[in-house]
Amino acid sequence: MRILFLTPYPAGRAPSQRFRFEQYLDILTAHGHEYRIAPFLSEATWRILYKPGQAIQKGVGILGGFGRRLRHLLAAPAYDFVFIHREVAPLGPPVFEWLLTKMLRKRVIYDFDDAIWLANTSEANRIAAGLKFHQKVDSICRWAYKNSCGNAYLAAYARQFNPSVVINPTTIDTVHLHNQVRDQLAPGPLVIGWTGTHSTLKYLLPLVPVIARLEAEGFDFEFRVISNQQPVFTQELRSLRFVPWQKATEIADLLTFHMGLMPLEDDLWAQGKCAFKALQYMALGIPALVSPVGMNTEVVQDNYNGYICQEPEDWYQRLRQLLTDAAHRQALGQAARTTIEQRYSVRANTPVFLQLFS
Repeated sequence: MRILFLTPYPAGRAPSQRFRFEQYLDILTAHGHEYRIAPFLSEATWRILYKPGQAIQKGVGILGGFGRRLRHLLAAPAYDFVFIHREVAPLGPPVFEWLLTKMLRKRVIYDFDDAIWLANTSEANRIAAGLKFHQKVDSICRWAYKNSCGNAYLAAYARQFNPSVVINPTTIDTVHLHNQVRDQLAPGPLVIGWTGTHSTLKYLLPLVPVIARLEAEGFDFEFRVISNQQPVFTQELRSLRFVPWQKATEIADLLTFHMGLMPLEDDLWAQGKCAFKALQYMALGIPALVSPVGMNTEVVQDNYNGYICQEPEDWYQRLRQLLTDAAHRQALGQAARTTIEQRYSVRANTPVFLQLFS
């Protein structure tokens, strides 16, 4: 088969692309399939997209993306499947999707890992938010040959419009990437960690008083935040260390954690999250502490491979316990790694992914 991947971002750049389908590309090749990655954004536009200013360059980059999409549309007849991750174009109604499914009669696999039918506006995207046409998700789900959804919540939404729905979770490559396990018994400074993009830094704010309380009680630890932007509360915590995210050091940076945080607000957007932070921590033998929102409670089993924390006191008590009990961290971490290998690894999910193209 020949498969055309229509993606928002250049290959190897965005976590959603890397962990939902890019890590299966070699597997597709091994099974005799051919593919092409066709991003909307160029590398140059991607590099400036979330930086302040440069509005003209960004506008030109977006227009260039629409031009590329026209060329991709002309190339589409040569492919057996078209895999659309999130949307063909970031702005406007689903014109390209309609042409692909109704005019060209292509078998479209529609893949998404967030509640993208909701407007999730931030300071970085508020200008473009009104042009995004979120309601197009319903139509694309309806037209798709199959819908590839990251969890049961997203699948239930897609099933309203089309019965052809596959739960295809975000997965971790435990062989080639997340292939090391944290030794919780090794000597060295303890690290409470969090990783994520600028858009999710806000979820850490309720935990700032919890971390401050642990500091005040004299616990010796570092609170390490890995992100593409520095958190606004840097001055409020003496234990905080900001580490800029880099793909080249991604795994090494995560392996410095002894426990990983994934707080969320309980809203409709967060319910669509695919527990990606928790999956990354757990794959490396790092216990995850998560809010009881969406897929988090499916991935994390309380007091087996991590902890589910609802109130600030829960976060405090569990962090306090893990800071003082290395053997318990080790046991949780081992169980976490096993959970990922058995249920959320590339190896375990390969049959599900390949079945999308049948």
